[in-house]
Amino acid sequence: MKHAEPTTSLPRVIGVGSAVMMGLGSILGTGVFVTLGIATGLAGPAVILAIALAAVVAGANGLSSAQLAANHPVSGGTYEYGYRYLHPALGFTAGWLFLCAKSASAATAALGFAHYLMVALKTENALDHRIIALAMLVVLTAIVLAGIKRSNRANLLIVSITIGSLLFFIAICLPRAIERSGEILSSFFPMTRDDNTRSSPGLLEAAALMFVAYTGYGRIATLGEEIHHPRKSIPKAIIITLLVTMILYMAVAWCAVAADPAMGRDSANDGAPLAQIASDVAGQGAGLILTLGALTAMVGVLLNLLLGLSRVALAMGRRGDLPRRFGTVDTKRQSPSAAIVLVAVIIAALILIGDIKTTWSFSAFTVLLYYAITNLAALKLKGDERIYPRWIAIVGLIGCLFLAFWVEPAVWLAGLGVIGVGLIWHGIARAAAR
Repeated sequence: MKHAEPTTSLPRVIGVGSAVMMGLGSILGTGVFVTLGIATGLAGPAVILAIALAAVVAGANGLSSAQLAANHPVSGGTYEYGYRYLHPALGFTAGWLFLCAKSASAATAALGFAHYLMVALKTENALDHRIIALAMLVVLTAIVLAGIKRSNRANLLIVSITIGSLLFFIAICLPRAIERSGEILSSFFPMTRDDNTRSSPGLLEAAALMFVAYTGYGRIATLGEEIHHPRKSIPKAIIITLLVTMILYMAVAWCAVAADPAMGRDSANDGAPLAQIASDVAGQGAGLILTLGALTAMVGVLLNLLLGLSRVALAMGRRGDLPRRFGTVDTKRQSPSAAIVLVAVIIAALILIGDIKTTWSFSAFTVLLYYAITNLAALKLKGDERIYPRWIAIVGLIGCLFLAFWVEPAVWLAGLGVIGVGLIWHGIARAAAR
């Protein structure tokens, strides 16, 4: 019996619609269901401005990613762009940051799923928390190993349920949001007690946290090798994904603040602010609908992170930054099986030892640096490669570097340490390859 030889190429099986749904599946998760409460606690009603500011930076980054992916449509995203347009050290750093940050985010999504499920079942047990998270990881890894087409079908169902639950939340809270719209607008920058001036000191930190809530659009770029007509399809899919996300986030935030002005200060720590607000507004049944949406959202995030991370690991294996075994594609499943298993093992380890409270801030810092490298690469595009003007990449670069250092100093110091460790490994690997 003849066995098909492994290859390093992936088939183009994804259209614009599927790419948008994969982007939404990557974005709509921890950010809207958990982090929105934390950001509101920092900025109050001005969280709506934080969402808009984050959207501007994310939009600039999205357009930079789009034109890079359109010109260089292979799996790996900024890891590949850094190598092609900048310097091997910056390319490796982008891949390293992506693997570290998004593996932590994936573990957080798995633990978040377990947390929501335990809350829904009204039981708390730390061991069960980890077992549920690991079980979900195993199921989704099996789906991703089965191939991209089956992953697309699962993702479509997940995203539909998630968006449906958010639209339900908007619908039940909308009357109160309309009634209190003037009050919300006037309280964006509350009067301070000392000098009667208006300020919102947590606005920029909230914007940094909410920026991460947009970053799933990068998954479209990392899947560039599998998208039909990438030069046209990738920019279109990223722009549509960002617009839909921004509208949803702002509508949900407006309704949430109208329904619960104390959101974030009272409910951020329970991990389920939207479910709590829905229960207060329309009863326990409404809260269960939001819990279902949150559960499916966490599943969607984990599914899409497995896809995106495995494609970056595939690209790193091809170049030798990871062992070559991880740079091959299983021709039977048309899937990078070795890379998927590697990523799943890393996420499983983080589930066992990770802390759900700190991973989001770590992701914020490392992801902002990752997209700073994206914008640097976009600035190197030649005239005939450029789809958008240079100032867009400049706005994205400045925005990323500015917001990155609004997270806690301990977090960005840890992030810089992770980069240093990665560069040491890269130097050793390259020296050994000579």
